[in-house]
Amino acid sequence: MLDEVLRAADVQAGERVVDATFGNGGYSEAFLQAGAGEVVGLDRDPSVRSRADELADQYDSRFRLVETPFSEMDQHDLPLADVIVFDIGVSSMQIDRAERGFSFQKDGPLDMRMSRSGPTARDAVMKLSESELETVFRVYGEERQARRAAARIVEARQDAEIATTAELVDVIESVIPRSGKIHPATRIFQALRIFVNDELGELYRGLCAAERLLAPGGRLVVVTFHSLEDRIAKQFLRDRAGEFEGGSRYAPAVTQTGPAASFRLPRRSVVKPSRAEEQSNPRARSAKLRMAIRTDAPAHEQDPDWTPAKRALPTLAAIA
Repeated sequence: MLDEVLRAADVQAGERVVDATFGNGGYSEAFLQAGAGEVVGLDRDPSVRSRADELADQYDSRFRLVETPFSEMDQHDLPLADVIVFDIGVSSMQIDRAERGFSFQKDGPLDMRMSRSGPTARDAVMKLSESELETVFRVYGEERQARRAAARIVEARQDAEIATTAELVDVIESVIPRSGKIHPATRIFQALRIFVNDELGELYRGLCAAERLLAPGGRLVVVTFHSLEDRIAKQFLRDRAGEFEGGSRYAPAVTQTGPAASFRLPRRSVVKPSRAEEQSNPRARSAKLRMAIRTDAPAHEQDPDWTPAKRALPTLAAIA
């Protein structure tokens, strides 16, 4: 959704841009070509360094990489930004490398870590209890067969270690039948990836950090790829814009009492990829873009007890 992101970001000559999810640098390079005065790329994956060095050499002092989770973007003495862009989810360069363990279509170690540190997906599969696995699969993967999958994994790991993506796929296929075009391992792998990287918590904290780092009039652009991410972005922006859920074209959203609105929403509907892009890039089909403009009101307080679900979720500490 490069064209849609560029239109929403509306980068002007000399502006400061934070590419919160650097990845392979596609957005960062586009912002530089659009005339940004400075682009800061953020990424917690050290494997992006070589690509970042290429951009730094090509664009001299206008680009730099900060190796950090985007939830900590406001902790690196960065100047206030005019634009902050998030493209949430696993990047193609991670999916396509079997040794990273993100894809059920490529055999490799059951890893899935974006930062290369901390517990792996193998640790989750081997150490979480049956009920914890079920909760992870049901909440993060929205998997209807979560209970059956969790029970089968616990049964299988008593006989042998589940250490590779292929071994986990075999276990899942033995209990979840194929339904249409969706592979039975799709949602299980998604759930494990989200859990291992705390992606939903990272998204919420990242949006809070962006709120603190954006200058008044600055644009926030968020591209998500599945309903859990979009739900968080949607609720965050509506809360910060002072709106309750429930507004529609027939009845405007109710103004919320409390802190002054720190964002305004130029549009409440999402932007989706063009049909041409969906056809040329199947991974873009589920993408949704939301954007907001920072007001001059103070940032809201970050909820220390925020959780993506009403039910208790296992933490990484359980498998550390």
